[in-house]
Amino acid sequence: MTETLISVKPVLGIGACLAGKAVRYNGQTKSPNEHVRSLGDAFELRSFCPEMGIGMGVPRPPIHLVGPADAVRALDVETHSRDYTDALADYARTVLESAPRLCGYILVKGSPSCGYDRVKRYAHNGYGIASDQRGIFAAALGRVDPLLPLEDDGRLNDPGLRESFVTRAYAYYDWKQLCAAGLSAHKLIGFYSRYKYLVMAHHVGAYQRLGRMLADAGKQPLAELAAEFIVEFMDSLAQRATLRSHTNVLFHLAGYLKRTVPGPERQRLKELIDQYRLGRIPLVVPLTMLKHHFANSPNAYIDSQVFMAPYPDELKLRNLI
Repeated sequence: MTETLISVKPVLGIGACLAGKAVRYNGQTKSPNEHVRSLGDAFELRSFCPEMGIGMGVPRPPIHLVGPADAVRALDVETHSRDYTDALADYARTVLESAPRLCGYILVKGSPSCGYDRVKRYAHNGYGIASDQRGIFAAALGRVDPLLPLEDDGRLNDPGLRESFVTRAYAYYDWKQLCAAGLSAHKLIGFYSRYKYLVMAHHVGAYQRLGRMLADAGKQPLAELAAEFIVEFMDSLAQRATLRSHTNVLFHLAGYLKRTVPGPERQRLKELIDQYRLGRIPLVVPLTMLKHHFANSPNAYIDSQVFMAPYPDELKLRNLI
């Protein structure tokens, strides 16, 4: 049954083996790492196994990727006589059509169907050639919905990649909710207004381009503008934020306090931001101080900024970056 787009929590797709289901080719499951498990508190998880989804069953002959890099096929390991490539790719469309609420997907490291990257590729004689592929199902997900944030369970061990993935998933969820409620030029401008400082933290050039794009919002068909906007927007968030880029945003935000916060307290805030810039404290420390000052000196514009809380604080991702 096709889902509606209304959801209490954003929805992530996840490999069924990572969700505790014994669906691997040998009838086993795969234990997710602690970081994958922790995301279950902030997202609704929907599990899928493309190999089971195309009817391969459990147990089943294992598959691997075979052939040249630009024409790789998913073949059975033993004989190379059974080709599952097209079925696995088609299943990606089935998943996205049946679950339109998906705002991200946690793939399975190294899997010939679900691997995010560096999946092994073999020659027809069975010898390994390189680890340079994305799984067939995973690659198809990216083609069918290029905006969908993708990561695998191995890459999510990296705090920066984990924070980036969650940020993008929540932003894509927000965008889907906006579109489901009915998009207008006014709502599109309001959406970007809330995300300006988050985009700035990831890519200053995109921050400027998006601003110029929306300055002409009334001169372009809305559907065309929205399509152009969301591609640039999601691409910007896919750029990894750095100490320097976050520091730039923190100082911009601190500038809103110059008329309401005494000089000594502003100096203390500046020192904390500098400590963060030097990598001596995590982002949560100066950000907490900023939130404290804005709680005492409310600013409606800053209160609306997604940068201040792009996902639930309980995830504690900004304690690590």
